[in-house]
Amino acid sequence: MSRSGSVHATVRIPRQRSAPRTGTVLVAVGTDRHRFDRLIGWLEEWYPAVADRAELIVQYGHSRTPALAGATAFLDHDALQQAMARASLVVCHGGPATILEARRHRHLPIVVPRDPTLGEHVDDHQMLFARRLAAAGLVRLCESPAELAAALDAGLREPARFRIGAEPGSDTARLAAVARVGEIIEGLISSAHPRRTLARRAR
Repeated sequence: MSRSGSVHATVRIPRQRSAPRTGTVLVAVGTDRHRFDRLIGWLEEWYPAVADRAELIVQYGHSRTPALAGATAFLDHDALQQAMARASLVVCHGGPATILEARRHRHLPIVVPRDPTLGEHVDDHQMLFARRLAAAGLVRLCESPAELAAALDAGLREPARFRIGAEPGSDTARLAAVARVGEIIEGLISSAHPRRTLARRAR
């Protein structure tokens, strides 16, 4: 998300006007121009069964407007930080920046990567990246509506399973995890674009 928020800034985080919930789920699809209607549809199928115990904050970008309370097209940087800070669970696309932000807020992100064959992105880097992170235990990967529903239900039952480094004195472990994410990103870039990476390092 852009710190400037010059184009897509939203002043406040939408809140549902209902009874207090036991958990808050933040969903962030980023600012990519491609629609991510598939994830929106999965959320619309899942949410009615848990509406009495879960609040949703859905940042849906250029996707269709969800038939869900708590939906806004864009959140500026500060609003996104606030939402991540108070969320029980974070669901996001496979964008490295969004994943890293979620982990900085001590969340184990639930990641649904964009699929280029469905017109959700220009290439498959999100799918490759998310699968690599999942293999390293750094995200919870969901590539079907059943997997997403299972992850969200598990997270609402036991939020601690989707928190990282929450115990006192865990800053070292948290920073190590962030560094590991950076190494994985660099490895993917190097393998996919070796000449570009060498040129960048030569500068």
